[in-house]
Amino acid sequence: MPENLTWITGLALGGGLTLVGLVISFFVWRAKGAASGLRGVAWSLLPLAAGLIGLMNAVWQFVMSVFGILAGLLFNPLVWAGVALAGLAVVLYVVSGVMRARDVGTRPRGRKRTSEAAEEGARPGPAAASSSGTKGQVGSAPKQSGGADDLSDLGDIEELLRKRGIE
Repeated sequence: MPENLTWITGLALGGGLTLVGLVISFFVWRAKGAASGLRGVAWSLLPLAAGLIGLMNAVWQFVMSVFGILAGLLFNPLVWAGVALAGLAVVLYVVSGVMRARDVGTRPRGRKRTSEAAEEGARPGPAAASSSGTKGQVGSAPKQSGGADDLSDLGDIEELLRKRGIE
């Protein structure tokens, strides 16, 4: 394929593309109406205009450059290695998200490992005393004593529902 087009070749190519576009526009006009057909005619006239102005050479070079880049990417093994590596990265990211959602392979936050906790528990000192108590914990509910279970609050809710006549 030639690198550059002559003025006559560009005009012939633009004319040919315009002719193909006009034929397609005719069928679009019949299928979808005049508005769509006229829009197709307008787009179809652009290659001929580019050929008459002398821009078809620039358009040809642009198309050939894009084709050359795509062909180079398609047949380059390093590019495919990069695509495979990007695919592996996506798979690993998705798998890690699933693992985090199921709490598999994660360390609990704020807790020490059992070996460190056992060593610290064996040593008497202020660190062991502060870590074993519930003092200083923000947002923790006070422990209820006397055999109360998690359903003990339902009595209040049931009483409110009875007052409103809902059972």
